[in-house]
Amino acid sequence: MQYIVNSREMKRYDASTSEHFHIPSIVLMERAAVAFVEELSGRDMDLSRTLIVCGNGNNGGDGLAIARLLVLAGKQVKVVIPREGRATEQNLLQQRILAAYGVQVITGAVPEYDGCTAVIDALFGVGLSRKPEGVFSAALQAMNAAAGHKIAVDIASGISADDGSVPGEAFRADLTVTFAYAKAGMLLWPGNTYSGEVVVKDIGIDERSWLGQKPKLAALCREDLVRLPARAGHSNKGTFGKVLVAAGSVNMAGAACLCARAAYAAGCGLVQVLTPEENRLIVQSVVPEAVLVTYSAQNPPEELFAEAVSGADAIVCGPGTGKGEAAAKLLSCVLAQSAVPVLLDADALNLIAERPELFRHPRAALVVTPHIGEMSRLRGLPVAEIQEALQKTAEEFALEYDAVTVLKDERTLTSVPNGHTWLNLSGNCGMATAGSGDVLSGVIASLMAQGLPAGEAAPLGVYLHGLAGDAVLPETGSAGMTAGDLIAGLRRVSAETCGKHGPRSRSDRCDEKGSVRWK
Repeated sequence: MQYIVNSREMKRYDASTSEHFHIPSIVLMERAAVAFVEELSGRDMDLSRTLIVCGNGNNGGDGLAIARLLVLAGKQVKVVIPREGRATEQNLLQQRILAAYGVQVITGAVPEYDGCTAVIDALFGVGLSRKPEGVFSAALQAMNAAAGHKIAVDIASGISADDGSVPGEAFRADLTVTFAYAKAGMLLWPGNTYSGEVVVKDIGIDERSWLGQKPKLAALCREDLVRLPARAGHSNKGTFGKVLVAAGSVNMAGAACLCARAAYAAGCGLVQVLTPEENRLIVQSVVPEAVLVTYSAQNPPEELFAEAVSGADAIVCGPGTGKGEAAAKLLSCVLAQSAVPVLLDADALNLIAERPELFRHPRAALVVTPHIGEMSRLRGLPVAEIQEALQKTAEEFALEYDAVTVLKDERTLTSVPNGHTWLNLSGNCGMATAGSGDVLSGVIASLMAQGLPAGEAAPLGVYLHGLAGDAVLPETGSAGMTAGDLIAGLRRVSAETCGKHGPRSRSDRCDEKGSVRWK
């Protein structure tokens, strides 16, 4: 697991390192500069003529220290501070050090680029809370227009470290070298599109600097796959749990099939599919391993629903069910009678948005997996408002309804009531395809049926689902990937992770894409 911080948390940990552990801020600044230059030096990157654009804060101080190190390494460096103003003590000290080395700092000007091979952004830090205007906006436009490598110090200037919003002009980095922890805004959309590759460097701020106040947000990594349920040699299908997939409607069998196949691929022992009679032939053909129970959509038998619910270890309800009376009766039965974990997706959530009374006082642990449009309907809020506050929306919903909330987006957030919020870093844009959510529902339910609590199964299932997409991407490409491909990806990840030699260890502690690396 890797923790991810917002601006307030990072400032707190930075301050506690200096105040409680007596490490001067200038020492942390020097360590950041050394770590940054070390990262660049290990890459095939032309730094022979580097422009560094600095602000008046400590992020600018980092940039000034980096300038000195590059000058000492024999690089030609031009340093610009676009606007004169009140600078921090550490920033002023770094300016004096540069002056002592004979390095000119140009102030009060928009950067000019006479053939620079690299542009380093140290204009704003994680504390940016307003839209860049005037000379700062002009500087960012000029930096983006320049040729050469573009590298951000700690965070790309112009994006919010808290939510990834970009209120105005922002630096478009090819690489962001950030310190101690990744910041939420560089991983959430649209901030992630400005951050490029993100590398996290250690500068001496760790969990001791939390002083008991750990970050709210975290991400799973490959090493966390050891949390997957163990598989005993002496076992049978009952050992690994039974998933009830209550899904599908007339002429809508695909969701039930994908969900059932995914549940098997994620390791459960038995899947029962509860679906209208019209889907019998399709489900039996596509998922012959499943136990099939069908019903008349015109006259849905509540006693049959209750019997199916009573025999499950975990339940998925909603994919492809529609919003008719049969679907409403099915949902009501599941929520009223289930004593095992329940995952609600798709039409179950749309029904609840129209009939919120169905969602009150369920007996079982709940997981909900809305995409942003479904959450918009559940909360009665515009999609844009939810997009701008993904973490807050997921956390508030989880607390209000005591439900593990998986808010699906490019970077899916999973909020556990009174617990962690997890930001998923696996997956790719090829997974934006019909049926992908049905596969995810099957994966999470499968893990719950195998004994994982809902609060563990949901973030782990999301991460595993993303790894499956990454596993098949080289074969399918992003445009050609289908939900069915994800099931093959699940098997591939399972074979890699839980083979006869047990889970693999990974020294790099990162997801398969390498989108974020901790060093």
